[in-house]
Amino acid sequence: MKVESWPTAHVVEGRPQELPDAVVIEEPLEIWIGGAPFTVAMRTPGEDLELAAGLLYAEGIVDEPADLVALEAAGDTENRVLARLRPGLALDPRRAGRSLASSSACGVCGKTEIDAIFARGFPLLEARRPTVSAALLESLPERMRAAQPVFAKTGGLHAAALFAADGELALLREDVGRHNAVDKLVGACFLAGRLPLRDWLLVLSGRAGFEIIQKAARAGVPIVAAVGSPSSLSLRTAERVGMTLVGFLRRGRFNIYTSGDRIAL
Repeated sequence: MKVESWPTAHVVEGRPQELPDAVVIEEPLEIWIGGAPFTVAMRTPGEDLELAAGLLYAEGIVDEPADLVALEAAGDTENRVLARLRPGLALDPRRAGRSLASSSACGVCGKTEIDAIFARGFPLLEARRPTVSAALLESLPERMRAAQPVFAKTGGLHAAALFAADGELALLREDVGRHNAVDKLVGACFLAGRLPLRDWLLVLSGRAGFEIIQKAARAGVPIVAAVGSPSSLSLRTAERVGMTLVGFLRRGRFNIYTSGDRIAL
């Protein structure tokens, strides 16, 4: 369940009316590795195993599905995921560099060194692959919105959507946190053995912050298009890995910030 009903006073033209309102559920998810707590993520319940897998991949804890011997929900609670790494793959705290708690707004706060992110290695992005037209790019936010059932009820969820170069929607995940939605999407691809995502576009319902761009780069995504704005650090990260980063995407307009040769104007 991702939505609950809350008694609400709806005020229209100064007149209140008591009606239930659909609100997004936000709860903590504990992620444990090898019997010890690793992090706590504030998220919308659902796709929790994907969220955990995507976060562990983004953090450089695992590189391929075989690195996870087990990934399962704890039997005693709905808000804990247990991960077990393959023998010989130890959790290096310096590699993880994450504090125990992360919020649904920003997961990068626990990072100790930005350079440590690049030290993990990103898949090489091929120039001019894939290439998409401006018209197709402008159509993607509407296609994404049409596939957001929980957002339609609440208006309170972010989405991350994976599109093929021809505009076909391959996968979409929603969450109260922007980076959680990306983790869920990348985690689903990771568990299915579909990484790196060399021929796909990632479309975001909000802004393109640094952590989202580093997650996309780690997954090998060549084009990221956001409805909102990028940050200066996300632009430097995209430029460094050769990613095409588009912001303020909507019908009739968008901004190209980096590697514009993948967009056919």
